Amino acid sequence: MLSILCPRRILFLIPVFFLFVISFQIRAEAATKPNIIYVMADDLGYGDLGCYGQKVIQTPHIDQLAKEGMRFTSHYSGHTVCRPSRLVLLTGQHSGHTPISQNEQYVFPTGTTTVTTLLKEAGYTTGGVGKWALGLPQTSGVPSQQGFDFWFGYLDQGNAHNYYPEYLWKNEQKVVLPGNKIGPQKRVSVNRETYSHDLLTREAFQFIRQNANRPFFLQAHYTIPHANNEGGRAVNDGMEVPEYGIYADKDWPTPEKGFAAMITRLDRDMGTLVALLKELKQEDNTVIFFTSDNGPHQEGNHKVEFFNSNGPLRGYKRDLYEGGIRVPLIVKWPGKIKPDTTTDHISAFWDFLPTACDLAGVESPQNIDGISYLPTLLGQPQPTHESLYWKYRGKEALREGQWKAVRTGPNKPLELYNLETDIGEQQNVADQHPKIATRLQQQMKQSQTTSD
Repeated sequence: MLSILCPRRILFLIPVFFLFVISFQIRAEAATKPNIIYVMADDLGYGDLGCYGQKVIQTPHIDQLAKEGMRFTSHYSGHTVCRPSRLVLLTGQHSGHTPISQNEQYVFPTGTTTVTTLLKEAGYTTGGVGKWALGLPQTSGVPSQQGFDFWFGYLDQGNAHNYYPEYLWKNEQKVVLPGNKIGPQKRVSVNRETYSHDLLTREAFQFIRQNANRPFFLQAHYTIPHANNEGGRAVNDGMEVPEYGIYADKDWPTPEKGFAAMITRLDRDMGTLVALLKELKQEDNTVIFFTSDNGPHQEGNHKVEFFNSNGPLRGYKRDLYEGGIRVPLIVKWPGKIKPDTTTDHISAFWDFLPTACDLAGVESPQNIDGISYLPTLLGQPQPTHESLYWKYRGKEALREGQWKAVRTGPNKPLELYNLETDIGEQQNVADQHPKIATRLQQQMKQSQTTSD
């Protein structure tokens, strides 16, 4: 006997069917399994790139990525500091649901599901270079135990603050770097010959060459422009780079020359990356993501205001105001993403895992907080978040549409900002909108399943 659906039930099923059709279309678009390259700078600010308003530091190659792809204006990092931000990116869960929400030591357990393990299961060759921070040598957390076919870089986050280390790691093998020597006192380099960033880039390019004829995922989590703090103090004025290049003759403090030279060096390498993909005839079959792990730092004698590193935003690294967590995101995919486009879609690091799964044509896990932003990249209808949440050492922040709630400490009053009219978070309107403040405060409580 045929059952008859009431009109109300039909109306409920229409949007469900619509989203199913959209998802099917998106998977069909990505059926060829494009290569995925995810480049993440370390402590690069929202205002440090020309395409985001930077007027002094030169970033022509990254700006060209934006001209040939899509620029996100409301994208957020996983956290306001390094390790938990990387954890969020890899697991697709925000910091209210991850085991840590600050820069404490953490080791991935055996069998952890990450974007890397999922892509490996989907047939991708997986590689990474740069800073890991989620498992020391001889633990279950090392990259080779977490889905990486290849890894080259730092395992210990503390060592990653030295650009001239004595060694790096290739998978689980220690690789001694020629000409670098650490002195006996305070772990400070006394000989500096091999600049780690250049070696990381060389290994990344070699991985691409070796795997150009099969789907690959490359995670390039660079350490530029993080300050170098060897032995707990700034070395060589805190921003170490082999040469200052086009900034050598500027009448600037030495740390600012180093900061600008670091970013332009990374920009140079992004230009070489695109040239390599063209040489290998893989440019059209590769999706490049470029972002930063959190907001700009004020360390190593670099001052955020010198280059206006946070742009129009308030705060910087370790803050949960916009300057600490809103970051650049540029995505290029020739023939798929419309060139020179900008989106204000509100997204975050935990959205990368489902986006990568959509690109690979596989299902995302159910227990994640992320929503794929592949529809935005392809110009299709995009599901949105009800809210985004962060926590750090008693601080909390939550964004819901135009509204941003911030609490700067466990006993501090809730602050409320309307980001549509006040992107710089200068006018706390919690008293004018008590119902909205109360609702967002309740959402903060509901967004947590773990404690600091």
